Amino acid sequence: MTAYSASAPKKPVVNGQTKQGVKDRPFWGRLVCWAPYRALVDVIYASPTRQFIILAAFPVLWVLTQHLGPMLQMAVVSLTDAYPVAPSVETHFTFDNYMKFFGNSIFWMPFFRTLAFGVAMTFCTLLLTYPVAYFLARHVTRKNQLLFLLILLIPFWVGEIVRTYAIMILLGNNGAINLMLQSIGLIERPIPFMYTGFSVGVGIVYLTALYMLLPLYSALEKLPPSFNEAAADLGAGAWTRFRRVTLPLTLEGISSGCTLVFLISTGFYATPVLLGGPSTTTFAETIAGFFHVAGDQWPTGAAFATIMFLTALIMAGAFQKFISSLRKGDVN
Repeated sequence: MTAYSASAPKKPVVNGQTKQGVKDRPFWGRLVCWAPYRALVDVIYASPTRQFIILAAFPVLWVLTQHLGPMLQMAVVSLTDAYPVAPSVETHFTFDNYMKFFGNSIFWMPFFRTLAFGVAMTFCTLLLTYPVAYFLARHVTRKNQLLFLLILLIPFWVGEIVRTYAIMILLGNNGAINLMLQSIGLIERPIPFMYTGFSVGVGIVYLTALYMLLPLYSALEKLPPSFNEAAADLGAGAWTRFRRVTLPLTLEGISSGCTLVFLISTGFYATPVLLGGPSTTTFAETIAGFFHVAGDQWPTGAAFATIMFLTALIMAGAFQKFISSLRKGDVN
């Protein structure tokens, strides 16, 4: 009697695995074993240069289309004599839109007011948020820092308009501040906080505090406590340690926060409109006036916006240069 040894048929092998094993894998496992996917990965990772180009393409494309693109288009519009352009109408290159700003002093007051207001609000925001960032980075345990940051971020989950209306409710004649002052007998009549430079300043500081807080917190959190401890061992007092150790080593965070707050504050439109009055008109309101007018005023508005944008960038660059010189002086 002849004995036969029965053996199961061999399964086809794909990339070192049987077809049945590939089918049993989840979707991402099957995708990794898919030949076209593996060929694409091999092409992408063929060289470090190719990896860099592919990874950099998306952020560069985003910056060009979403940031630089609109600004360049606005600059182009500012150099035309009419926009939007009607059919069969030819536009001409001109600098007249820029000359309207330099030739009419009525536009200078809101322009310089905006710049001065941006500098003042940036300084106030720095003074108010630095102690908060210092406390959060140096006196809150690491496991609770995320919770505190989350609490500070909650107001920024809503839009600018909603937060501006919250300031209006707070500072109004029947707002929380006036009611509290009246209840403790400090005032008899409500203080007119609204539609003044004070209300606009409070609104801008409230809206931009986060952009100052996070860079300061990041810089302070990286500062080793041993630096201050060594300064204390050498006899330095609290103020000397802050002035000679903490402050110079957090200049990078101060520079980043101040630059962000200044650039953002010079472009606010809704907050000055809702909280300010005739004496607090900003340049953004002046620019918006040209875009609200039907006709050929858009190029003038684009020219004024370009002037404000370039001036703010130049001032921010000068500030960055100043901070850089301070840091080099501390190192030397």
